[in-house]
Amino acid sequence: MSFLQKNNSLLYLISITIFFAIFFFGSCEKEALTPDDIDFDKIPYKTLSEYGFFTGNPADMNPSERVLPYKPVSQLFSDYAEKSRFVWMPQGVSADISDKENLEIHFPDKSILIKNFYYSEAENGEQRIIETRLLMKKAGKWQAYAYVWNDQQTEANYKITGANIPVSFTHGGKQHDITYVQPNKNQCKSCHNQKEELMPIGPKARNLNYDFDYGGGEVKNQLAKWQETGYLSNFTDPKSYPCMVDYTDESASLDLRAKAYLDINCGHCHSAVSPASTSGLFLTYEQKDATKWGVYKPPVAAGIGAGSFKYDIHPGKGDESIFVHRMKSTHPAVMMPEIGRVTVHEEGVALIRDWIDEM
Repeated sequence: MSFLQKNNSLLYLISITIFFAIFFFGSCEKEALTPDDIDFDKIPYKTLSEYGFFTGNPADMNPSERVLPYKPVSQLFSDYAEKSRFVWMPQGVSADISDKENLEIHFPDKSILIKNFYYSEAENGEQRIIETRLLMKKAGKWQAYAYVWNDQQTEANYKITGANIPVSFTHGGKQHDITYVQPNKNQCKSCHNQKEELMPIGPKARNLNYDFDYGGGEVKNQLAKWQETGYLSNFTDPKSYPCMVDYTDESASLDLRAKAYLDINCGHCHSAVSPASTSGLFLTYEQKDATKWGVYKPPVAAGIGAGSFKYDIHPGKGDESIFVHRMKSTHPAVMMPEIGRVTVHEEGVALIRDWIDEM
């Protein structure tokens, strides 16, 4: 056999080998990941896709099986970002409403809360996901992990140090160009702090006790849906629990709308078990004491934060109240909340001003 014939035979064998390798191995699709595959000893993963929360195109945010969407009735303002939220729990365990006074939901170990921040009217009129934040419970403690999405909207990468992200979007017919601030890991606890432990904010019974559109014609009370899915063990019926109002619902009373707004935007810090407890302002929805809401209450510490105003809430005088002064500001030493926004929530300011004006 000639040298050329030998080489042709070798090339033929190599080609056949490659063909069968591609046929047998390349044609087998990789089994899709699901949250059931998560190894909690190895978290946080480097990329969001490794958790298997979503199927298909990640940017479509189509949840995997048993990754359940949810939505608090009133939502925290975050520079006009929209949010989609999901919850997942392992098979065979469930949460319960353990605190009847504050209606906290107690989650089992390995529970995961997923929150995507996005703008539906971003650059070029296309949706843009900015970040995804995870709260994961392990050995009785919650941990926070943030993932920043790439420009191609194909993946989100774990980011522990935070990030400043230029964002352009349209709201109310106006163009906004901001530097969106994704908090670092330590800043997460500044809002999610209760008794010096990291805790969820949104999923309380009173925040979820209303009907949600799950798509496909299914509209159901969220607490009932959680029970149906196996995620809630001691739910009885919606009438057994209160429901906070939607602060954007103009058919609700102005008083309840304002209190719902302050609860979801301020109450996680301004409560008896949170960092701002020393302020004397307890801005939770259930609070009944007008002084603890700030009515005719002077600030604990005067200065630039209070401006030239005497009271947190000066009834009948919204623009002379410290609440409105701090909400209208973006100055780091004045603005409230202290983190989580770089813009003024114009609708929120108008709501609180109207509420105080009508006192």
